[in-house]
Amino acid sequence: MARLAFSVKQFSKSIYVDPPQRPLLLILRYYSSQNDKEKPKQTIKTKRAQYMARLINATSWSADLELSLSSMCPSPSKTTVDQTLRLVKSPQKALQFFEWVQQIGFSHNDQSFFLMLEILGRSRNLNIARNFLLSIEKRSGGSIKPGDKFFNSLIRSYGNAGLFQESIKIFTMMKSLGGSPSVITFNSLLLILLKRGRTNMAKSVFDEMLSTFGVTPDVYTFNILIRGFCKNSMVDEGFRFFREMERFKCDPDVVTYNTIVDGLCRVGKVNTACNVVKGMGRKVADLNPNVVSYTTLIRGYCMKQDIDEALVTFEEMINRGLKPSRVTYNTLIKGLCEARKLDKIKEILEGAKDNGGFTPDTCTFNTLINAHCCGGNLVEALNMFERMKELRVLPDSATYSVLIRSLCKKGDFEKAEKLFDELSGKEILLSETGCTPLVAAYNTMFEYLCGNGKTKKAERVFRQLMRRGTQDPSTFKTLIMGHCTEGMFEAGYELLVLMLRRDYVPNFKTYDSLINGLLEKGETLVAQKTLEKMLKSSHLPRTSTFHSILTDLVKKKCARESASMIILMLEKKIRQSIGLSTDALILLFGSGLKEKAFQIVGLLYDNGFEVGMEEVLGFLCQSRKLLEAHKMLLFGLEKHHSIDIHICSTVLEGLCKIHKLSEAFQLYYELVEKGVHQQLSCLEDLKNALEASGKREEAEFVSKRIPKQLQPDKAPKIS
Repeated sequence: MARLAFSVKQFSKSIYVDPPQRPLLLILRYYSSQNDKEKPKQTIKTKRAQYMARLINATSWSADLELSLSSMCPSPSKTTVDQTLRLVKSPQKALQFFEWVQQIGFSHNDQSFFLMLEILGRSRNLNIARNFLLSIEKRSGGSIKPGDKFFNSLIRSYGNAGLFQESIKIFTMMKSLGGSPSVITFNSLLLILLKRGRTNMAKSVFDEMLSTFGVTPDVYTFNILIRGFCKNSMVDEGFRFFREMERFKCDPDVVTYNTIVDGLCRVGKVNTACNVVKGMGRKVADLNPNVVSYTTLIRGYCMKQDIDEALVTFEEMINRGLKPSRVTYNTLIKGLCEARKLDKIKEILEGAKDNGGFTPDTCTFNTLINAHCCGGNLVEALNMFERMKELRVLPDSATYSVLIRSLCKKGDFEKAEKLFDELSGKEILLSETGCTPLVAAYNTMFEYLCGNGKTKKAERVFRQLMRRGTQDPSTFKTLIMGHCTEGMFEAGYELLVLMLRRDYVPNFKTYDSLINGLLEKGETLVAQKTLEKMLKSSHLPRTSTFHSILTDLVKKKCARESASMIILMLEKKIRQSIGLSTDALILLFGSGLKEKAFQIVGLLYDNGFEVGMEEVLGFLCQSRKLLEAHKMLLFGLEKHHSIDIHICSTVLEGLCKIHKLSEAFQLYYELVEKGVHQQLSCLEDLKNALEASGKREEAEFVSKRIPKQLQPDKAPKIS
């Protein structure tokens, strides 16, 4: 009883708003002291596995470590391997141990492969887990082909991480590899989809389950469907699946009924839900409402602020011999807080103390702290928070979120930031206990930090939230913009990729700020990738943004990327700059990408744009790329460009020198057709080269068209 030696005066500062309610904390304190009782000892693992795991956890993986493990356990058993894997803290080290034991002759079975996959999945090493799954058959020498339970594990892991699209991909992969999805596979997938509100997709998956694979749904399937649709405010659809159960000879269980009751209560149909509870046993023999049934009704009445009916239901539950659970008490206490029936809270807790059935926990304190905050009594809420820690009741994410939000609302950001740092440092958000944290609860704090040069701190907590499978599109935008303001554009881009992977669409300003910042930092290629993602998000960047990226790509000699950008601009009907297009074309030719260069010039002209033809030809001649110059010159003549005759002469002379006489004559013929051949200064050289190569007809053609003033004097006839 030493732990109970706190004075009444200590507690009188805490619990509620008025002195008459202060004794309530004494009751809370009494119950909280029960948490100090010793917990049952954990199951003792084999000493060998413990020693091996302790050694692996303490040191980096190395040849010395392998030698130590070999001396400790030269021939590990299956039990030792499995236990060691479970005790190794780092998933990477667990995989190294897994591979090492195989190297020394241990033969992994179906169980150890599955355990390794589960370890990787639970720790969110999902890409590694996927690659591991695909390598199982090879790792096992073909003896183990991963069945549906392996794919189910990875589907669940992606779903728990909030990556429902990746879960779909694993499901698709499973089918493509010839796997046969089981009812467990479909149940896992339906649960993930409905949790994300993807009701239409869930219907499609259910139809595929029945029609394509002929898998018969079980009671768990229907419970998932009913609960999912009810939670997405589609109670009628939930009832439709409830009626479908009879067609599949699937008897509803108490969970099914409780799910329907919950759905009705969520839409305010509590009286109908009450009738469902009363009629439960009439449809299915020996089926009676349980604690969850009554607790759900109590919550429904509390939501409607009908606290009197909630209390009547609570009494009825007790009279039927059902013992209220923690959830029941906390639900009722929350309702009483909202109804401001403070004396009744004390009475309920006194009754619980007499029955020895309820110990006020984190949820209880959270309810009371929230009531203080909602009532504007932040000082009392903070006092309650301190007492909570004194009584060794661990605060969870909800405890911190309500206090941080209330402090921010009051403008006390300094105190809010201290709590935020404590939340981050203790990694409370990563705890699997308590309710799932909501990102929105911290949005005000995120905005404050991002507006004050502390985006990195905000992101650390946000990533903890993501690891719990929760995220929020507005927070992504806040953090990305915060990074942009602080000049951390690469970090902003990383968040943008994560945001898109989660099927969230950034707004125009987010993209625009990120692209401009990346360009300022010289990260042109990343800016280009961001622009491409912006287009996929149905945002059209400004014309100047396209031109800025293309300008930088040309300056950085990124030839292929420059070509891709021009093609993209043409697809999106973005006007072209002649100078910029010319520079890009010269870059392509200079990089040896002549086919791409001619493709680009063709596309430009097809879309009504031009390039500086003489500038390009001058570059090609100077670079001795005479065949490219020949083709380009023919293209220019076809497009009716006015080209300096000296450039034409230069190209013809060059072609003659490299003995490309067919090309030279072709170009000359085109110049004749255009009527500009008389001004050429290389006609005699062209004629002589053609004659020397045996092309007499072509030489004669040229000779006849050489202006008389350019022809050599004819020798006098001999009489």
